[in-house]
Amino acid sequence: MDQARSTISKIFNGEPHSYTRFNLTQNMEGDNTQVEMKLSSDADEEVEGNGVGEHLNHTCKPRVAQKSGRTPKNLCFIGATIFLIFIIGYLIGYLVHRKKDSVPISSASVLPLENTVVHEMGAAPLMDWDDVKRLLAEKIKVKTFDSTFSEFGSAGHQAGSSGDESLANKVLRKFKEFAMTTWTDEHFIKVQDPPTSGKPNRIFFQSEDYSADGFLSYSATGTVTGAVVYAHYGREFDLTALTERNIELKGRVVLVRAGRISFAEKVANAAKKNAAAVLIYPDSNEEMTPLFGHVHMGLGDPYTPGFPSFNHTQFPPVQSSGLPTILAQTISKSTATKILGKLNGQAMLDSWGSFGRLGDINDNITVEVNNVLTEKKINNVFGVIKGFVDADRYMVIGAQRDAWGPGFAASTVGTSVLVNLARAISDMVKNDGFKPRRSIIFASWSAGEYGSIGATEWLEGYLSSLSLKAFSYVNLDGIVTGSAGFKVAASPLMHSLVRSTMKEVSNLNTGASIFSRLTDNNWESNVLEPLKLDNAAYPFLTFSGIPSISFRFSDNSDYPYFGTTLDTLDKLTQVTGNKVSQLTQIAAQFAGQIVLRLVHDHLLQMDLAKYDKVIRTHLAQINLRFKNLQNTNPQFPKNLTMKWLMSASGSYSRASRGMASVILNSNLEDVEMCRVINDRIMTVERNFLSPYVSPRESPFRHILFGSGSHTLQGLLDHLDALRSNKPEADFALFQTQFALATWTIQGCANSLAGDIWSLDNEI
Repeated sequence: MDQARSTISKIFNGEPHSYTRFNLTQNMEGDNTQVEMKLSSDADEEVEGNGVGEHLNHTCKPRVAQKSGRTPKNLCFIGATIFLIFIIGYLIGYLVHRKKDSVPISSASVLPLENTVVHEMGAAPLMDWDDVKRLLAEKIKVKTFDSTFSEFGSAGHQAGSSGDESLANKVLRKFKEFAMTTWTDEHFIKVQDPPTSGKPNRIFFQSEDYSADGFLSYSATGTVTGAVVYAHYGREFDLTALTERNIELKGRVVLVRAGRISFAEKVANAAKKNAAAVLIYPDSNEEMTPLFGHVHMGLGDPYTPGFPSFNHTQFPPVQSSGLPTILAQTISKSTATKILGKLNGQAMLDSWGSFGRLGDINDNITVEVNNVLTEKKINNVFGVIKGFVDADRYMVIGAQRDAWGPGFAASTVGTSVLVNLARAISDMVKNDGFKPRRSIIFASWSAGEYGSIGATEWLEGYLSSLSLKAFSYVNLDGIVTGSAGFKVAASPLMHSLVRSTMKEVSNLNTGASIFSRLTDNNWESNVLEPLKLDNAAYPFLTFSGIPSISFRFSDNSDYPYFGTTLDTLDKLTQVTGNKVSQLTQIAAQFAGQIVLRLVHDHLLQMDLAKYDKVIRTHLAQINLRFKNLQNTNPQFPKNLTMKWLMSASGSYSRASRGMASVILNSNLEDVEMCRVINDRIMTVERNFLSPYVSPRESPFRHILFGSGSHTLQGLLDHLDALRSNKPEADFALFQTQFALATWTIQGCANSLAGDIWSLDNEI
């Protein structure tokens, strides 16, 4: 030990040595500690011998030991020095670690050099959420929308037109002004337009020729004659009400009013009843307003179903099964009123109104549709604000840019909110120190009026990338159509986020929140509504498996000017009581907070438990009809049971609770841990897409919100068909669909559970 002390003393007193080697060993019995130490210098030679004893009995006495001695003063100095070196080493290690966490990645940003924002590895410094909300509120003011409305308002910007292209360039220039990385996405699509020459679309009734100024894209073409029958809104139960009155619909021309469901659904419902044609008139007080729309029972380009309409694709000619086989045409309310006034037959149903009759078999009308199929080039416009931690994980916020006419509520309001949010958030990043963890893509879609073609073709073109990396979509179409109520259609994963955001965004001129008029007990029934086929968020959720949200300020009735040339600022001002800009500002705050919350927090604000309730609700309905059919139909398969579907539901429930436990016990400051958890959350929506059906044949594969026989609603419909002995009923087919739905839910549960050894393998 003397020699060890001597050596340490030499180190701190500066005597030169080439190296110092210590070897501490303990004998097997543990009662003796031996120290081996070799000191070497240019002037000394190492003593030969390998035994520990030889080193301990070394005859060369260290000079430092002789010189200094083992005084208390020296020992205190040595201890203090060792402690000081330890502290210095710790501080150096800490500073190096912090520096490594903040090393800029030169390739993380492709913005111009003078506008480059440093992107970081590791956890981006979090700005307090209250500060984020405050900054957004400061940058989104009511007065900003008045000028934006003027800039992006246009009398004519139909998809593929020069007006549409001009607006696209305006949006693109704005994104570039905000120092965003920008790009465009070009598609070549096929659409139907009204005839510009030759035979126009026409209606003949009782020797009168009625003009048909509007049109419905993707209608079948030709001429048919049949007896008129009035069917209210053309919903399935409206048509059923007619058949219950013994009114035959086969070969009839069905007259319906716009609203409640999409034009495509009205035509599809009539086609199921073997009607010959459908006439649709506006549900407004404007007598001569032409009405425009489409009747493709699907989304995207119907001539490239399931794959993108890029110019270089080499797919053979094909068309969507959602294209109608019957004629469809719009007429003015004035024309509809004249026709209704001349109908005979049974009296109008009380709930449908007190005017006119339903029509009989002698009220013949002729419908002629001569729409022309054309190809158009459209462009989607994009800008991105890149994240500082998970830049390759992004959310998308988008708005339709085109319209049949002025399209103020349909497109101008949404485009204005899109651009202003892009400006505000870009400024927060550039000037206020806000650092989103994940990226935000701002999208301006074209051809939305033809069935969300721009958005759907983009999804089809980049499905494999988007389904893995895009974690949410916010739709800005039609967000202001009234002022009395607030409606939201969203994935259940986002319901809790919707609720918390409603509590944080102030309502119109009251200072109270949007949520303040509601309670926790009734907010879902008063606010939430189904996500419909004609909503641009629908393909994100049901085709790509991306949690999506669409919302709107509205009155109790549908906005009557969509799809007309009267969708103007003046009309929307009348409907909202001169509060268009104020409502738009609130809508921008709501959308902005949804977006910012999803890119600000360590974990994605997705509530996995919400789907447990949705699944159980569907299963309760299936079980009721299943048991009824099992007890009443002797052909029911004996080996078919609800046990495994119930078990799959239980597996999801346990997996969601297990995930909540993982989150509770995880270090959320650990970047990699957060990324792993978020990736597992992102798989939930995607795994509700049935892997057993083709995206081309059944594009909306989501088993809970999609459409088709693979969905849980499809199982309910098939059970009803089996009970009624309808021709399409098939026990063997039902059993297959039942099994595939079971395994889709079980697969989602397995993925959420995590590692393969953590899976619930009861099935």
